[in-house]
Amino acid sequence: MVTKVEDALKELRDVGSVAGLKDLAMQGFAPAARPRVNSHIHLPPNFSAFSTVQQAVDLAGQQGVGVLGVSNYYDYDVYGQFIRLARKRGIFPLFGLEIICMIDELRTAGVKINDPGNPGKMYICGKGITRFAPMNAAAKGLLETIRRNDSTRMDAMVRATEKVFESRGLPLGIDTGKVIDMIVKRHGADRKTVYLQERHIAQAFQEAAFAKAAPGERLGKLSTVFGAASKAKNADDSVSVQNELRSYLMKAGKPAFVDETFIGFDDAFKLILELGGFPCYPVLADGNAPICPFEAPVAKLIENIHRRNIFAAEFIPVRNAPEVLEKYMKTMRAAGIVVTAGTEHNTLDLIPIEPTCKGGVAISDELKAIFWEGACIAAAHQFLTLHGEVGYVDAAGRLNPDYSHAEDRILAFARLGAAVIRRYQEGTKA
Repeated sequence: MVTKVEDALKELRDVGSVAGLKDLAMQGFAPAARPRVNSHIHLPPNFSAFSTVQQAVDLAGQQGVGVLGVSNYYDYDVYGQFIRLARKRGIFPLFGLEIICMIDELRTAGVKINDPGNPGKMYICGKGITRFAPMNAAAKGLLETIRRNDSTRMDAMVRATEKVFESRGLPLGIDTGKVIDMIVKRHGADRKTVYLQERHIAQAFQEAAFAKAAPGERLGKLSTVFGAASKAKNADDSVSVQNELRSYLMKAGKPAFVDETFIGFDDAFKLILELGGFPCYPVLADGNAPICPFEAPVAKLIENIHRRNIFAAEFIPVRNAPEVLEKYMKTMRAAGIVVTAGTEHNTLDLIPIEPTCKGGVAISDELKAIFWEGACIAAAHQFLTLHGEVGYVDAAGRLNPDYSHAEDRILAFARLGAAVIRRYQEGTKA
């Protein structure tokens, strides 16, 4: 029986034939006006600023975002609903994923990659995934390993956090089932699709602590639990308290920390390919000070990701000063790297959906054009792979061999993606 997700993917495949869209692309067929783009948000039941998929899509539509990408952790069932709601709004959907992996030799060497607290730990994204429904045996096996390792750790972390609260005078009676209950209630999610994140645990304990402790005594009690004075602005500052819960209790060396078990880079790379996508490196840059050694200077970052056959990079510009973003983006794009950008929306702060730089500073039109190009390439890749053809990379992660020069490949895929997006937009208006 065809699932709803497969049905939704079929609608995207059927916007046109490959030959027909390639012909249109050669004629310059593209949206009359360049849409606003966000290639990376997280939707519930991932930890998210959005209560529902509907809210995310509606806000994108209201804010004029015409291309929207999702990069969830570890379950993609929600993508079917996302496709259907995006279609109603005329928003082109991009499908991605995010994985955490470990590069042992860099951990041993003490090299920090794009996680400033953990040497060897790498966040890596996949763009243009299309084989999440149905999913093949290899992808299922890798994903089940990730889910099992992660679920075991999250359960241990919930128990450890409850133990700290209890031993410091504020027992809350929280267990893993209750954390999942909170997510199901907040988002209307199917329990089978819920995989806990550290932020979920922090939110559950914050909400339970606020319910148990009266406002006048709340921050005092939490300071005792934290072993340090809370810096929350007031007794109702839930976001600050959640961040402090993570910082004081859950990070390495803290009383509720549980050792992380990650798959290796090769398995993360393989999972992205098995799901039909292409690997993309999330750049932190000056999102940490100093910039992580793996990423500085930018020429070294380019060398490091090329060595691992990664030909795309993504920025979350709200972390970056405008001058740093411009330097990194232009240098990477000049090196033939596809560049995308997003906002994540993986905190409770409901920031604008179109990306901005640190402090809300607007991104220049020149850089927006590069982000649009990257989104078009992801759109072209997923269109081709939905038709069973080679996308930006092949099944082994090698660049599409039909082009001898990187710039020719980038421009051809960008034109095709623009044509696909316009044809999709016309179909949603029909």
